[in-house]
Amino acid sequence: MILLQERLRSPSRLTLQTVEIAPDTTAIRSLDWDRDRFDIEFELQNGTTYNSFIVRGDKIALIDTSHQKFRDLYMDALRGQVDLSTLDYLIVSHTEPDHSGLVADVLALAPQVIVVGAKVAIQFLENMVHRPFHSQVVKQGDCLDLGQGHELEFISAPNLHWPDTIFTFDPKTQTLFTCDAFGMHYCDDHVYDEVPQILEADFKTYYDCLMGPNARSVLAALKRMEPLTVEMIATGHGPLLKHHHADWVNCYRQWSAAQASTEPIVTVFYSEDYGYSHLIAQQIGIGITKTGVEAELVDLSELDQQDVRDLVNTAAGIAIGMPSQTDAVAQTNLSTILAAAHAKQAIGFFESGGDQDEPLYPLRNKFREVGVTELFPPILVKEPPTVALNQCCEEAGTDLGQWLTRDRTVKQIKAIDTELERALGRLSGGLYIITARKGTHDKAIASAMLASWVTQASLSPLGVAIAVAKDRAIEALLHCGDRFVLNVLEENNYQPLMRHFLKRFPPGADRFAGVKTYDASNGSPILADALAYMECEVTSRMDCGDHWVIYSSVQAGRVAKAQGITAVHHRKVGNHY
Repeated sequence: MILLQERLRSPSRLTLQTVEIAPDTTAIRSLDWDRDRFDIEFELQNGTTYNSFIVRGDKIALIDTSHQKFRDLYMDALRGQVDLSTLDYLIVSHTEPDHSGLVADVLALAPQVIVVGAKVAIQFLENMVHRPFHSQVVKQGDCLDLGQGHELEFISAPNLHWPDTIFTFDPKTQTLFTCDAFGMHYCDDHVYDEVPQILEADFKTYYDCLMGPNARSVLAALKRMEPLTVEMIATGHGPLLKHHHADWVNCYRQWSAAQASTEPIVTVFYSEDYGYSHLIAQQIGIGITKTGVEAELVDLSELDQQDVRDLVNTAAGIAIGMPSQTDAVAQTNLSTILAAAHAKQAIGFFESGGDQDEPLYPLRNKFREVGVTELFPPILVKEPPTVALNQCCEEAGTDLGQWLTRDRTVKQIKAIDTELERALGRLSGGLYIITARKGTHDKAIASAMLASWVTQASLSPLGVAIAVAKDRAIEALLHCGDRFVLNVLEENNYQPLMRHFLKRFPPGADRFAGVKTYDASNGSPILADALAYMECEVTSRMDCGDHWVIYSSVQAGRVAKAQGITAVHHRKVGNHY
């Protein structure tokens, strides 16, 4: 029963709704009526909402905040509900900006508040809010007692759809707060799912885009939810699931089971409370998922031996972060992984950067005896993670994922040879090398890529469009605001550069070793042997299936050889380069 409802309006079709959804529990719903695209991932038909919640016991907890565009509306509504000087906890379900965008604003007015989240969420926030704050790390099964029966329980749900996601369950109201999971991009005045028929299409689209790629992580979260008696799912987007919540959960179960049975998976074992293990595992996982392979991150210290066997038996690849030598549970689980591994699997190892890492090389030798294929050199951690180490870890994950999809890629290439494919292959393109550098000095990372899908895209402003495969290492350096150089290769003089940049580089390797370069004004390398170059800045990205189309403004450039002509790439078919 709705006990209280307020609406605040702004002239830009942003509205705010405050609703009491259960005893001592209030939802603040930020309604974004006109949003038509979400994080490039998919087009929105019905806008979206950003849902935040207040739970009151003897102590008060705020679960998530809202998008920055709602700053004034949201903060006014929050102050109307809570004296911020009395707010005890701010629970961060995950750090994606549409839910944590106002964390810094809350901390500015409530410096006494304790921020509660997964370990990696707290670490992310430390780099986001740029101010000290009180924090409490929670993991699977931990509880937070607010008093008066509101003993909040936390459920670990990594990769749904961010790596630091947690669910929060209030047993008194039997409400499960799930942030992105079970949500949908649907904006209207109805707080609950009274008419499921009008929501089904948006619910499925949302699942396909955000949850489907991590189907096994969905199934793992559903398993952790089984002991709970849930009467309402309070989602981060769209209506709250109260009237038909069991049906929606069953949809997730069916869809995820079907998806998980057909897709390869890599299990990344790490130790959450030890060294930098979780951060390194996250970067490896990001690289794996760029190839279309699912990564499941699992804490070695939280599993029993049967769970470990099941995970290894279903995994096509394994990555192992070295636990502490004093962690008895993790040590036992390492032995279980070794016993369950088999020769058809791929594997990689990384140190965690603690003071007592299990020695990596003896364990590596034991796995070699089993016959598993090692996909990247051991990642050794001697200092706190840097951008260079993060890049190395992401590239290692990409190498592992690409190896697992190699047979599928070859089959796709061989299977398609239609007239359409041959016709599409007659679209010729120039030959270019994209070079990018981000950061300065010891914190800089650089990458390069041979490209042929490049075209001028606008005259005013001058702009180019480049198609970049999602599993390319340089993709991480081509987000909005990033800068790069587009180097044009010269006909009859491109082979040395092309051969060099077509090589397979080990993770973190210097792609410019042995190549003559000098710096552009935007900091990226210019190839000395290029015919011409253009300095560019990314202004937008569009999702095009297995590629991103990167549109960039051109800010400077010159031609090195006035009489030179651009090298041209001709293909025979249109289903591979």
